[in-house]
Formats: sequence, structure tokens, C-alpha cells
Amino acid sequence: MYIVNVKSHYDSAHFLRNYHGKCERLHGHRYVVEMALAFDEVGEGGMAYDFTDAKRALRAVTDEMDHQNLNDLPAFREIETSAENQARYIFEELRRRLGVTAEHLLYVRVWETPNQWAQYSERSLIL
Repeated sequence: MYIVNVKSHYDSAHFLRNYHGKCERLHGHRYVVEMALAFDEVGEGGMAYDFTDAKRALRAVTDEMDHQNLNDLPAFREIETSAENQARYIFEELRRRLGVTAEHLLYVRVWETPNQWAQYSERSLIL
């Protein structure tokens, strides 16, 4: 299996409504997001998928989240803005936007800090 991985980032504010601690207050992060696509074969050019196309798809979603209060976005009005829920939201948006390539979407990983991340996938993974 070939795995193609690209990263993007966005700077956003958020707060957790149902959490008791400092994260219940409005604060911000520079989120780093990874998207992984899995393929069984490479094409004629020796690539499984073009990095440029993968980055374009991921940036289209993350650009919409950049410099936003995530709690104000429709996707997060009813659910917490946790890294876990952000990963799932980005995964689902990518799946919707990637067309036939969506079947190759392996996971989305959202880094909230350089030392902690949350990942969403619809496949069983050990990575």
C-alpha cells in the first residue's frame, strides 16, 4: 500500500462548552492538519496521487476554518470544537469534496499542539 500524506494549518479560536478547566475560556491554536490517502498502485508517472491535488483539497477546507472562532461555524454550533470533532469534520468535508478519490481517504489528524493530536478514520488503523 502507498500512503500519500499532506499537511495544512489554520489559526483559530475556540472554547469547550462542556469542559471545566482553562479550555472552557476562549483561546486559540495554530492547528496543523494531516490528510492521508491510501492506494494499492501507482500510476504511469510513478505517483499514487499528486501532492498538489491533495494539498489543494485539504487547504480548501482549512482555509474556511482559518482565523475563525470555530464555535461560530455551523458545523460546531451543536458539537464541541475538540480536536477529535475537528478531525471528523475535516474528514467528512474531504470525503464530500474529493469525488471518486474519497474512497482512498485513510485518515485526518489534527495537531492542537506540537505534542498532541487527535485522528479520525473510518478504517481500523494502527499508525
